[in-house]
Amino acid sequence: MARSNAKTPAAYLKALPAERRRELSRVRDMVRKNLPEGYQETMNWGMITYEVPLEPHAKTYNGQPLCYAGLAAQKNYLSLYFMPVDARVLARLKAAFKQAGKKLDMGKSCIRFKQADDLPLDAIGAEIAAVPPDRFVAFVESVRMRRH
Repeated sequence: MARSNAKTPAAYLKALPAERRRELSRVRDMVRKNLPEGYQETMNWGMITYEVPLEPHAKTYNGQPLCYAGLAAQKNYLSLYFMPVDARVLARLKAAFKQAGKKLDMGKSCIRFKQADDLPLDAIGAEIAAVPPDRFVAFVESVRMRRH
């Protein structure tokens, strides 16, 4: 799927074929259920995003809100982007996938899947729930400090 111009998550989902909409909606429901207070759901970068609003954290490297997580429909798969992935989070995700008997298909911060059942939703929900916005901002700032 090409980058979406949808203005709302509902419009983004409505534009998807029914099966893809159902599967992405299942993962969206899990994210929303576990999302710590202080993040907002919106559309940014052509996908559904869960971000730290600019109001509490206006000094970002690109002037955009900090993206904590995102959901997107790509041409051949669906994606869950989860930004605070460090070695510990990656190890927990790998263990959760292995324990659930599922295959982890992951890029740097992108978990690729075809259907929600490809994911250990409870384990991913726990990871999402574990990082409140202030801790995520500190994580982003620490990563940026190491690069400069």
